[in-house]
Amino acid sequence: MSVRERVGPASDLLPESGVDAVYAALATLLALVLVAPLAWLVVDASTLGGEAVDFLVASETVAVLVRSVALVAVVTAGGIAIGVPLAVLTVQASIPFRRFWTVLVALPLAVPSYLGAFAALSAFGPTGPLSEALGVPLPAVEGFVGASVVLTLYTYPYVFLTTRASLLSLDASLVEAARTLNCGRLAAFRRVTLPQILPGIAAGALLVALYTLADFGTPNFMNLEVYTQFIYSRHKAHMGGYAALLSLQLIAVTGVILAAESAIGADDSGAYASRGNRGAAELDLGAWRYPAMVLPALVALAALVLPVGIFAFWLLRGGPGYEFARLTFSWAYGWNSVKVSLMAAVASILVALPIALRSATANSKLSSLTARIPYVGYATPGIVLAIALVSFSLDLAPELLYKSVPLLVFAYVVRFMPQAIGSIQASTMQVDGRLVEAARTLGRSRFGAFRAVTFPLIVPGIVTGAALVFLTSMKELPATLLLRPLGFDTLVTFIWRAEEAGMYGQAAVPAFVLVVVSGLSMAVLLAQEDDG
Repeated sequence: MSVRERVGPASDLLPESGVDAVYAALATLLALVLVAPLAWLVVDASTLGGEAVDFLVASETVAVLVRSVALVAVVTAGGIAIGVPLAVLTVQASIPFRRFWTVLVALPLAVPSYLGAFAALSAFGPTGPLSEALGVPLPAVEGFVGASVVLTLYTYPYVFLTTRASLLSLDASLVEAARTLNCGRLAAFRRVTLPQILPGIAAGALLVALYTLADFGTPNFMNLEVYTQFIYSRHKAHMGGYAALLSLQLIAVTGVILAAESAIGADDSGAYASRGNRGAAELDLGAWRYPAMVLPALVALAALVLPVGIFAFWLLRGGPGYEFARLTFSWAYGWNSVKVSLMAAVASILVALPIALRSATANSKLSSLTARIPYVGYATPGIVLAIALVSFSLDLAPELLYKSVPLLVFAYVVRFMPQAIGSIQASTMQVDGRLVEAARTLGRSRFGAFRAVTFPLIVPGIVTGAALVFLTSMKELPATLLLRPLGFDTLVTFIWRAEEAGMYGQAAVPAFVLVVVSGLSMAVLLAQEDDG
C-alpha cells in the first residue's frame, strides 16, 4: 500500500470541509510571506546601478570569494575524510562498544562551531592554558587553517550520520556476492558499497558545504575574512547596496552548491535497489579492532573533551576578564534566549501545520511547491537573511519592526521552520487513512475526525519539530546580532561580546548552558534513530 493510500485523500485529513481552495491559498501565502523579504536585497542592490559589476569584479571581492570557496572545499573534504571512515567503523567494523562510539562521535554536531572556535582560540597560543599545562609554548590556532580544522570537527557528523544511514540500509548480500567473486575487502567496498552509499555521502557533504559557507561566528573568531564577515563589515559601514549585492552573490554560490549535490545524487538508481538482507556486511578487523578505536577517540578528544575542559577551566579557575567588572553575565540573557526561541518554536508550528498538512495530503504540484518554497529561507545564510530583514523593516515600518523582538522571531521562523515542516509532514504521511474513514462513518465531521484521529497521531512530529526549531534558534548568532532590540542580550550575543573583549572567562557559564541545551538536539536525533 502506497503512502497516499495510507493517509487517504486530502479532504479526509483537512480540518475544514469545503474550503480546500482557501486552505491551499493560505498555505501558499504563508510560504511566500516567509521568503518575500529576500526581495529587498534585489531592491537595495539595484541602487548601485553600473557600479555593481565593478564591485563584483574588484580584487578584494574576488579574493574573498576564492577564500570562501576554498574553505568550503577543504572543510567538505575533511568532513568526508572523517565522517565516512567513522560511519564504516560504527556500522560494519567489529570494534568494541560500537553504540558508545556512535553516540560519542555524533555529539559534536550538538556543539555550536563558534564555541569550538572560542575554546580553541583561548586554549592554544603561548599564554594559553594548554601551553601552561604542558610547559611548552604552543602556536595560536587561527586563520584559514584554524577555521578549517574547527569547522571540520563540528560538521563531519553531517556526513557521518547520512553515510551511517546509507550503510544501515545496504544489502549485505551484494557485498557477500562480490567477495565470492574474489573481490578483496577494499575492492568490494569501492565497487559495491561506495556506489550504494554515495547519495548519502553527497547529502552529508551538501550540509557541510552549506554550513561552512553560511557560518559567521567561527571565521570571525579565527580572524578569517570570508563572505559572511565581508558582508557584515560592509553592512556595519552603512554600505547597504554593496552588502545586498554581496548577499545575492552568496545566495548564487549556495545555488551552485545545491546544483552540484543534485547532480551527484541524481544518479542513485543503484542505491537501495535491492530489498534483500538489510544491514551492512560485518567487517572483522581481528587484532586491529582495538587500534581502530583510536580514530573515534581522537576525534572526540578534539571536538568534545577539549572545549568542555576549557569551559570547565574558565568556570573553576577563572580566566581573562574575571578581574574586570565591565562585562558581567546575567541569567536574564538566558531567559531572553529561551523566550525568543520558544516564540519561534510556537510560531513555526502554527505556520508549518497548514503547509505540511497540505503537502502530505494533497498530491499536486502546487502543494509540493508550497512545501519547498520555505526551504529557500533555510538555505539562506543567517547574515544574508538578517540584512534583508533590516532593509525590509526600515523601508516598511521602521518604528514598528526595526530592531524588534517580532522581527527577530520572524527571522528564526524563516530560517528554521522547514525543520518543523519536515517533521510534521513525515508524521502526517504515516497516518492510516482508514482510521479517519472509520471516524467519519461514526458521524464525525471532517474537523472532528482531524481532531480525534489525525492530530493525536501527528503530535510527536509536532513536538519534535518544535524542539528542533527551539534548539537551533538558541544557537543562531548572526541574525540575533543584527536584529535584536537595543539592550536585548542573549547567550550567543554575550559570548560574542566576551570574545570581542578578550574576556574568555566571562563566557564560561553561557557556553556551558549552550552546550547542554544544544545537546538536547542530539538526543532528539538519536531518539528518532532508536524509534526507526
